This record gives sequence, structure tokens and C-alpha cells, in this order.
Amino acid sequence: MKKIVSLFACLFILSLTAGSLQAQNIADKIVGFYTTYDDNGQESSQIQIFKTDNGKYHGKIVWLKEPLENGKPLLDSKNPNKALRNEPIIGLELITGLKYDPKSQEWVEGIIYDPDSGKTYNCFIRFDSNDDTKLNLRGYVGKAWMGLGRTTTWIKGEPKQ
Repeated sequence: MKKIVSLFACLFILSLTAGSLQAQNIADKIVGFYTTYDDNGQESSQIQIFKTDNGKYHGKIVWLKEPLENGKPLLDSKNPNKALRNEPIIGLELITGLKYDPKSQEWVEGIIYDPDSGKTYNCFIRFDSNDDTKLNLRGYVGKAWMGLGRTTTWIKGEPKQ
């Protein structure tokens, strides 16, 4: 009898571990390079989303269509922190703190910084329901359900040079 109980206990633990690994694999699906587009549908930047040591997901700018201004690297000139206004846009970490919610199948509780305005917003991300290469990012003020925000679509691809 003890062997049967031990067998069921082992199977139960294995099923929990397998479920946790499957959820982690789904969560890591977001890791990669995403091209962003301007209001005219033209490529404007590429963001690399990566997993941090604390298990959250962040994103940084790794490519810009227009990386220079007056022959010099484009700077984060509208940053509310004056000490950061001379930092280059390329390399800027603009998404922080996302965590995967398996129930909603979204990456939630993130913060996104808009270097064009110097403003910071709450954000969440989900894949398009019909296309795993399209990432829908929603930046918003207050609560997501309030409707005060904007959604943009990023396309997953290879790193740009």
C-alpha cells in the first residue's frame, strides 16, 4: 500500500512540475526582437524583450531607423530626470517589470517609458489571437479597463543591424 501511495505522490509532483515548466515555456515565448512602426506604418525601431534575473520581462531599444540627430546619437532629451537626458536612446530600457499571467495569457504589471514624450505608462502585452509573431502592447493611465490608453502592434523578427 505504501508503494502505491508513494507512486501517486511522485506522479502528482511530476504533473505539477510539468505544468510549471509548460507555463514557463509559454511565458518565455515573448523573448525576442520586435519591430515597431510609426503612424504611417514605417519601421521606426526594434525592441529586444528579455527575461531578467528576477523572472520579469524587460525591453530595450536596440535599433532605430533614425539613430542620429545632427550627426550624433539620438539622446533621451525629454527624460524627466535631467541626469538621464544625455543618455543615448539606443540601449534605453523602455519596458520594465512585466510578469506572465497564465490565466489571461498576458504579460502584465509592466511599465513603459515613451522617449518621444518623456512620459511613463502602465502596460500589458499579449500576442495577437491569430498570429504569434504579432505582439499587442497596451500603454495606459490608471487602470487598464478605464480605456485611457493606446494599443500598438509590434512584429517579431530577426535582430536588425
